[in-house]
Amino acid sequence: MAKKIDVFAHVLPPRFRTQMVAKVPDVLERYPFMQHPLLSDFTLRKQHACPDELQVISNVNLNPEDYFGPKEAARLCRELNNELSELVTTHPELFYRAVGAVPLNNMKATKEILAEIATAKELCGVQIFTRALGKSIADESYEELFATAAKLHLPLWLHPIFDQRKPDNNIIFSWEYELSQAMLEIVQAGLLTKYPELKIIVHHAGGMVPYFAGRIEHILPTEQANAFKAFYVDTALLGNKKALELAVAYYGEKHVLYGTDAPLGIAPAGAGRAIQQALVAADISSAQLEQIYFKNFERILAKK
Repeated sequence: MAKKIDVFAHVLPPRFRTQMVAKVPDVLERYPFMQHPLLSDFTLRKQHACPDELQVISNVNLNPEDYFGPKEAARLCRELNNELSELVTTHPELFYRAVGAVPLNNMKATKEILAEIATAKELCGVQIFTRALGKSIADESYEELFATAAKLHLPLWLHPIFDQRKPDNNIIFSWEYELSQAMLEIVQAGLLTKYPELKIIVHHAGGMVPYFAGRIEHILPTEQANAFKAFYVDTALLGNKKALELAVAYYGEKHVLYGTDAPLGIAPAGAGRAIQQALVAADISSAQLEQIYFKNFERILAKK
């Protein structure tokens, strides 16, 4: 069986979880998916692991900056990054690398933490979200994050959150829209052209973008339309074969990475097997599949 690196898998590290619940007692009740046992129970997670697969882990949507001031948020991000590193070291049979966290309410600390991640063996990049502190991630106040990540050759993992200005958020469609809108805002802010070394890995195959390629091509200026092809995307589409084929056709096999959203999506441990079955059944060559499963990510990681 081919080697596989799942670039978008999630955890909720136990010490970090305990700290957050102690300070924000109802936080897990607000977000029931964070109660998934495999996010924090790694013995149980090992029992459900896919063969020949290692995961790149990132924290679930529980960001210190949303609950604490700049100094405390920076401290918690550092402790979270340390715990993520420990998980990689302690569970090499499960985890390949981890994706760190930064406090976007403290840009000085964010840049310092980016430099720390750049020299950490277990950490390979930083997770960002479609919106932060009520603003688009492409807001000019966050540009130093992108500039520093590009300079340090650190990939960014883009994960969706709900836009709290909207009254009709839902888990079926909203996150895919939020990803697509954030990609548009990143493109229109010129971040991908201003920082050509920037690598952004977008969850859920880039949301709606491949489906609306015609609108992108004919409505946006050519430079902006072309910039969408600079994103990298994962395969976390719950086994949708046709959507996977469309993503590969739009982004190219060198910009698609195997990612599952584990352990979320399909009970009990995520959509890994369903996604693998869809990839094998899709109109994708064995050489393309090898690129998607591990070669593309190893190429990105080699530049860190």
